[in-house]
Amino acid sequence: MTHGHRVPTPPKPGAGTLWKGLRIGLLGGSFNPAHAGHRHMSLMALRALNLDQVWWLVSPQNPLKPLDGMGKLTDRLARARRVANHPRIVVSDIETRLGTRYTVDTLTALKARFGGTKFVWLMGADNLCQVPRWRDWTRIFAQVPVAIFPRHPYSTIALGGKASRRFAVARVDARRAGGLADLPPPVWVFLDVPLHPASATAIRQGLDGKGL
Repeated sequence: MTHGHRVPTPPKPGAGTLWKGLRIGLLGGSFNPAHAGHRHMSLMALRALNLDQVWWLVSPQNPLKPLDGMGKLTDRLARARRVANHPRIVVSDIETRLGTRYTVDTLTALKARFGGTKFVWLMGADNLCQVPRWRDWTRIFAQVPVAIFPRHPYSTIALGGKASRRFAVARVDARRAGGLADLPPPVWVFLDVPLHPASATAIRQGLDGKGL
C-alpha cells in the first residue's frame, strides 16, 4: 500500500503521473444526491480491495437518467464532499474536465492520462443488471477490473444476468479481492459485504424533488 504517497486532490488530468502506482477505486454516478450508502460502499471498497483512494466521479449528466429532477452539478459536488468526509474518498468533477459522458470514454481518458495508476471500477448489483445498456459496455470490463457490491433486491438477478454470463470465466473468488487491482482485465469480483439501506431516489422523494 502507498498511503504515505501524498497527491493533490481533486485529481487533475494534467498531473496524472502523481498517482502512478496507486490503487484507485472509481465510483461513478449522478450522486443525486450523495448519501451514506455511497460512503459505506467506498469504505468497504477501500478495505476489501486494498485501495489507496476511492474517487467519486460526479457525472455532469448520466445519459440514462432524465434531466428533470437532476440537481445542479455544483450542488451535487458540494453535498458529496460533505457526505464523503474522509481523507481517502475524493469527490471529483473530472468527467466534466475530461469532457466525457459515458463510462467507457471516461475510463479510456483516465487510463491515457493516469499512466501507471491501477483503477478498479466499483458498482452496485443494480448497475450490473443494467450495464448491458451502457455504451460499449464490454469494453468497460476489458479496460479495468470491476468490483460488484450487493444491492437488495438486485444481487441474485445480477449474478444470473447478461453481464455475469458474458464474463463468467473472468469472475474471481472474493478471497482474491485484495489483489484485484493487480489482475489484468477482464476480471471481476462480487463482494458479499454488508448492505446499506440508503437510496438516492427515496432521499429525493423525501426532499420534495429538490435533488439535494
